[in-house]
Amino acid sequence: MPEPAQGNRNLSTYLDVSGPHHMRVPWHESLNEPDLPAVDAPLADKVSVIMRTGQLALSAGDSAWRVRDFMNRVAHVLGVTVHADISLVNIEATCIEGSRSITEVVANPTAGVNTERVMLLEHYLHEVEALGREISVGAFHDLLDVVESKGQRYRPWQSGLASGLACGSFVFLLGGGPIEMVGAALGAGFGQFARRAVAGRRINQFVAVACGVAVACVAYLLSLMAMSPWVPDAMSHEAGYIGAMLFVIPGFPLITSGFDLFQSEMRSGIERLAYALSVILTGTAVGWLVATGVQLYPDDFAPLGLGPVPLTALRALFSFVGVYGFSVMFNSTPRMCAAAASIGAVANTLRLSLTGFCSVPPEAAALAGAFVAGLLAAACKARTSIPRTAVTVPSIVIMVPGLYMYRAVYYMGTFQPTDAVDWLIRASMIVVFLPIGLIAARVITDPRWRRVS
Repeated sequence: MPEPAQGNRNLSTYLDVSGPHHMRVPWHESLNEPDLPAVDAPLADKVSVIMRTGQLALSAGDSAWRVRDFMNRVAHVLGVTVHADISLVNIEATCIEGSRSITEVVANPTAGVNTERVMLLEHYLHEVEALGREISVGAFHDLLDVVESKGQRYRPWQSGLASGLACGSFVFLLGGGPIEMVGAALGAGFGQFARRAVAGRRINQFVAVACGVAVACVAYLLSLMAMSPWVPDAMSHEAGYIGAMLFVIPGFPLITSGFDLFQSEMRSGIERLAYALSVILTGTAVGWLVATGVQLYPDDFAPLGLGPVPLTALRALFSFVGVYGFSVMFNSTPRMCAAAASIGAVANTLRLSLTGFCSVPPEAAALAGAFVAGLLAAACKARTSIPRTAVTVPSIVIMVPGLYMYRAVYYMGTFQPTDAVDWLIRASMIVVFLPIGLIAARVITDPRWRRVS
């Protein structure tokens, strides 16, 4: 039989007046026996620990499989069995102890990514598995308070700077030159700053994406105009505006949706994929509208004329810088950024070399690059305390074909269906093969991924 609700739970305390559509849980105030050892606490208190652990993992952008794993590990320490249904932002779970059971639901206001929180949750789990039977329920929540308190490490201007460096590097990897790189860096920097500023006011995230893309495109055009007195042909380098808007491509949910689908977490996998596609469509559609209005066109980049050795060296350098910048946007610590960037420099340079020098199809090269990134992340995990997800996903986000996605939408808008379908199929194939490469590496190096739970 379900255990009745216990304790004094005043509904008015759950309302977050700054966000009227999301109700926050006052975890400490809702406990019945906060000073009891957690293993001896009432089931309702144990459930609060398990559910809050899952909620924080989900808010960090982790895959549903890992969220479930976090909840199960805590529940095992507390002597509870958990059956959870996990979506993009919600967790509904039934927790069973003996003949008693409680079903609860927790929800996050929106999807997000916070890789520092992922790492802190890993440390929290190690402490729980070592000392969890000795600490109180209140102490559990104190540990989770520390995890939750780690919000955005970087200010909007720092995030904008990182976005600029990442997208400027991305443009070089796509074949752009110095003028396109500078324009993309300025456009993406101002765009990400605008997006963070709008999101900081708790405005809908799709509105924030639209504002960020619009600012990025206009800033790119203005940067070309500013360079015109010194660079006579600056206005002919308009193709790089695509790079200025690539900071909105939701690489993290795109990749983790593949993880979830592989682990039969169908609800979460499909919802993550739908969310990522919604962000992509919002960003690319707004980009097309603004670019059409200011007469920017996605032409091909002019050849750089670099030899194989300098080209490979520069690809490695800008892959490092690009992944480092994207890692900052994911709220990674400097150490995590450096680890992901090192892995990305190797894996992405390999991918580009296979395509450029060996005529390997881009889809197969993406698979090889992601596979190598997964193997390197396994080696990194064996020597550090950095979670694999926190370095593998950022290291291959730079391989996500944002250029292909934008061109597909652009040609739809110009009523050229053949070109639109061509770019859409190319983008879809690469997006499919990226998580497959990571999953293959994970299956080889992690026995738990080879077993059915």
